[in-house]
Amino acid sequence: MNEVQVGWIAAIIIGGVAGWLAEMFMKSNQGVLMNIILGIVGAALANALLGLLGVILTGWLGYLIAGFIGACILIALGRMLRRA
Repeated sequence: MNEVQVGWIAAIIIGGVAGWLAEMFMKSNQGVLMNIILGIVGAALANALLGLLGVILTGWLGYLIAGFIGACILIALGRMLRRA
């Protein structure tokens, strides 16, 4: 089976959108660069965690969903670390 993969430029754009959506959902105040980083790193984190559960997300929409979930997790972890 051929999996649809996301290129670097698309990863930056989708990661930025996912980070921005997570920022709006979690009501945090990050910058554009942090949104991109949260989206990309969050997508990698969420794909790893979901992979453990047997869920595989591919393509643009899957990357967006994984980025959103992962970015929300990273924002929540950041808030917990700041309070500790």
